[in-house]
Amino acid sequence: MAVPDTRPSDFVPSNPLPLDPTPTDSIKPDSVRPESIKHVVILGGGFGGLAAASQLANANVRITVIDRRNHHVFQPLLYQVATAGLSSPSIAAPLRQILRKQSNATVLLDEALDVDCSQRRVKLANGTLDYDFLIVATGATHAYFGHDDWARYAPGLKTMDDAFTIRRRVLLAFEHAEREDDPARRQAWLNFVIVGGGATGVELAGALAEIARHTLPREFRRCDPRQANVLLAEAGPRLLPGFDPSLSAKAQHQLERLGVQVRTGTAVTAIDETGVMLGEQPLIARTVLWAAGVAASPLGRLLGAPVDRAGRVQVNADLSLPEHPEVFVIGDLANVTQDNGKPVPGVAPAAKQMGRHAALCIDARLGGDNRPQAFRYRDDGALATIGRMAAVAQFGRVKISGVVAWWVWLVAHVYFLIGFRNRLVVLLDWAWAYWTYQRHARIVTGSDDAKNRRLPNDP
Repeated sequence: MAVPDTRPSDFVPSNPLPLDPTPTDSIKPDSVRPESIKHVVILGGGFGGLAAASQLANANVRITVIDRRNHHVFQPLLYQVATAGLSSPSIAAPLRQILRKQSNATVLLDEALDVDCSQRRVKLANGTLDYDFLIVATGATHAYFGHDDWARYAPGLKTMDDAFTIRRRVLLAFEHAEREDDPARRQAWLNFVIVGGGATGVELAGALAEIARHTLPREFRRCDPRQANVLLAEAGPRLLPGFDPSLSAKAQHQLERLGVQVRTGTAVTAIDETGVMLGEQPLIARTVLWAAGVAASPLGRLLGAPVDRAGRVQVNADLSLPEHPEVFVIGDLANVTQDNGKPVPGVAPAAKQMGRHAALCIDARLGGDNRPQAFRYRDDGALATIGRMAAVAQFGRVKISGVVAWWVWLVAHVYFLIGFRNRLVVLLDWAWAYWTYQRHARIVTGSDDAKNRRLPNDP
């Protein structure tokens, strides 16, 4: 009996297999998806890609969502997985599950390698796919400012794999410190450096300080986790540069109350297996985490449009490519300027708004309206948590900090999680952590890479 092929009719695999031509009642004829129905291909299952797919749920189109991972991650809480506050299923969901009720959407687990805009074709790792409209939402990756060799010693945080790597390094640092008899080597394991004072860096620093001072002290016998030294280095003049300066100052004060050392105006000039160089000052640290910069997905440079220094694509006002109005670039991959001259920030609400806008433009063109519709970014505010009952929030001219901001941050993040189960589990985990100071997701998996990061005097 032949197995129904659920892939789009214009998907061409690299190595096609012979199909059983025997007709069966369970296989629907190709006429259910005639070529007259336009094909929308969405590259990326992040916030922008899913927003575009959902906006087109009732449109007379075929949608194919392509991602090299089978799940969507709620990135604002990824640091919680990295610091053992939440388990990975609590902030992620399979793409197929999310789109299971959308009959015009198909999900392909694949990787886009190139785009031929002239032929309207995407080259995938496992074949090619033709499109009528293309939405590119492949996001961003880490940027080490020309020092890609630092990635080995200072992992960034963009994916679930990154979160597992950071969690493993952080938890094993305390385990290695427990085994050390030499005070200097023990302290090297208890030194943590976070490079970058944006929201991710601030949240990581606060979480690490809480782990060391509240979660672990009673569990170790030979070392005292409270001796951990968490240092946050920011090359700019202040933390959280996207926030009002008054909130940046309050965030720094709240971090310092947790025991975090904050160094602003201090650039990291080198990172290796021994630690970091803060300007001309060396600091021995066995765990260094990168939160200093991002670069657009490499796919943006293959679209044939101008890109900025970070690799973001220069798009038209309606988010389409200058030479190809059927191709839209959204999210962290798009260079879009607001009416005030500032760039649209690379945050989840912006990606969602771009995704919906691109979908609305496609829907309008299907109805015969080819007039460009300029994208207008609506600032929904900014939030950053520092630690227990400490956060900062900014909504236009409204600026709050401390306990009130922390409650706003908590409610907002729970509300925007995908799925009732995830919301319930996260609330329960946070309530348990609040009353007990415990972090239940402290399971270490994978191999210990510390052998690649030995100090010169290590045995």
